[in-house]
Amino acid sequence: MATGKLKIGDKIPHFNLINVDGKFISSEEFFKSSQNIKALIVIFSCNHCPYVKAYEDRIIAIQKDYYDKGVRIVAINSNEDKNYPEDSFDEMIKRSKEKNYNFPYLRDETQKVAKSFGATHTPEVFVFDENQKLIYYGKIDDNWQEPDKVKNNYLRLALDEYLSGKEIQFPETYSIGCTIKWKQ
Repeated sequence: MATGKLKIGDKIPHFNLINVDGKFISSEEFFKSSQNIKALIVIFSCNHCPYVKAYEDRIIAIQKDYYDKGVRIVAINSNEDKNYPEDSFDEMIKRSKEKNYNFPYLRDETQKVAKSFGATHTPEVFVFDENQKLIYYGKIDDNWQEPDKVKNNYLRLALDEYLSGKEIQFPETYSIGCTIKWKQ
């Protein structure tokens, strides 16, 4: 199993983390009946990774394209920031504003959330259905460097299949990117 911890069908691990707007957001908030969410995409992310930077505009576009279909994205930065100051909370705030993120960007200072998911890379994608069960794990698509040459939009395909009631063809792909920078 790719994640080493979460398996397809596992329930979302609880989190309650600070967002770049200074407010705390919990995993449970996304699944309140008033939210009417059909899927939650959790992406482990950061500021410095070239893979993340290459995918930022695609992530923003996915949120824009699927928001009205009941899909929400939340990005979580678990990187230690002593050796990677670009991943500090203050820098997260700047990056979020600079790129005009249309999703919450949360700080996992203790790294407990990344560990509870079994996350290892940035960007690493976990999609949960309305019952809070993992339905897709892996990468966004098959070409991080050249968006116009993508042949397989794995995340979009999984969302489209799930939202139309079909079985997800590729519920797991291997994640690519930078490794999460763990505290010593």
